[in-house]
Amino acid sequence: MAPAARLTLDPSFRIGPVEPRLFGSFVEHMGRSVYTGVFEPGHPLADADGFRADVLELTRELGVTVVRYPGGNFVSNYRWEDGVGPVADRPARLDLAWRSREDNSFGLNEFMTWAAKAGVEPMMALNLGTRGVAEALELVEYANYPGGTRLSELRRAHGVDKPHDIRLWCLGNELDGPWQMGHKTAGEYGRLAAETARALKRFDPALSLVACGSSNSGMPTFGAWEAEVLEATYDMVDYISLHAYYDPSDGDADSFLASAADMDHMIGSIVATADHVGAKLRDRKQIKLSFDEWNVWYQSRFHGESSLEWSEHPRLIEDSYDVTDAVVVGSLLITLLRNADRVGVACQAQLANVIAPIMTEPGGPAWRQTIFHPFALTARYARGEVLRVEPECRTISTAKYGEVPAIWATATHDPDSGELTLFAVNRDRHGPCAMEIELPAGTRVVEHLELADQDASARNTASAPDRVVPRPGAGLALDGRRATLALPPVSWTIVRFAPLTARSAP
Repeated sequence: MAPAARLTLDPSFRIGPVEPRLFGSFVEHMGRSVYTGVFEPGHPLADADGFRADVLELTRELGVTVVRYPGGNFVSNYRWEDGVGPVADRPARLDLAWRSREDNSFGLNEFMTWAAKAGVEPMMALNLGTRGVAEALELVEYANYPGGTRLSELRRAHGVDKPHDIRLWCLGNELDGPWQMGHKTAGEYGRLAAETARALKRFDPALSLVACGSSNSGMPTFGAWEAEVLEATYDMVDYISLHAYYDPSDGDADSFLASAADMDHMIGSIVATADHVGAKLRDRKQIKLSFDEWNVWYQSRFHGESSLEWSEHPRLIEDSYDVTDAVVVGSLLITLLRNADRVGVACQAQLANVIAPIMTEPGGPAWRQTIFHPFALTARYARGEVLRVEPECRTISTAKYGEVPAIWATATHDPDSGELTLFAVNRDRHGPCAMEIELPAGTRVVEHLELADQDASARNTASAPDRVVPRPGAGLALDGRRATLALPPVSWTIVRFAPLTARSAP
């Protein structure tokens, strides 16, 4: 088969370092993400703190580095004080975001204990919807100050002697959205975010702060919102947030497989907006992006919050993912890596049960959804520097995004081991794509894995948890500096190369 795509892997073509925070996740008090997700006292595998050991193990296997908490829409009506202290004394509240009854048996200190066991960095969201500067400062003091003040001593009285030292903070969530408790205009939010950021930086100048960007690129104020917010906050924040979900439900498979084209354009638009504001303010500082909500979501199946009945920890948005969904998730991860010079944080939403890579049953098993696998392998092997990879290939016509390349790819180079890792997606639904790769001299193949299936709608379930898994690829040939292989239709592929004289990690 004549090559239909060609690309070059050259360690001298660098975009930027692989930021560990790109492999983040999200735990929101929504549906079963917390309760019977990460936390289920009484489960046969629950540890002494009530955390599901099977979910902890899968979280570590997934390679998650940072976890955003406690929301999401939930945070905009949340009182953090309700979730600390003796559990028996914690009040039950109504969560207006997801029309749920919240018993607050899992809160800040439980999350921080879980995060330590999972080996992840916390990314804490502040309520700037129904609350403000004073409440944000109180939470930071409770969480981060060593002792000797009312709030730090209260934390110690709650059994947490040493401060949590949370470094990464979100200044609210999606406050441009009219569905948000405390919805604001860009001017209103920009002023509040600036006031809060100024106070937090007075507490600790080394805190990293994320300002809210638009809720999605379809918002009427997308771009204008970011510009106005950044003009108010530019010298005090480190990141501006982006959120995007991609829905396969409309039947337009080619456009869905090209979702990364939208994510890439969205990133470029906000980078341009942020840099314009920096130039306008004559500020040489570079704002980074926090893509702290992204995933595939069958959103058209969800009929909105108003359709929900008041309940406690309901099954909510528990999408079951197929092979095509996993390939799209792989392509979105490729896009985040391709923009590693500007995207400093990214969080797939969410970790367990709610549009999640990990599914659980109350009292029962936990298993990996199809989307688990590209995330886990990318998090494990994307090391060192991201390389500029531009495949030469044919295009596919899509209704939403026009002509898009059939092959979407990136690669990383680990200078310590010399290993080169290629990540590639074939968006073509109708056939394989032959690829030719030019490599540095003296290269060998370490591993070649594919996630593909003759049935692109195949899924993993509790009864068949390994129906879809990455499998060794076939047909890769290496001749000197040239490797050839065929990418199956609708597939995600990883190939690891290493110098002939070096050993690679298993």
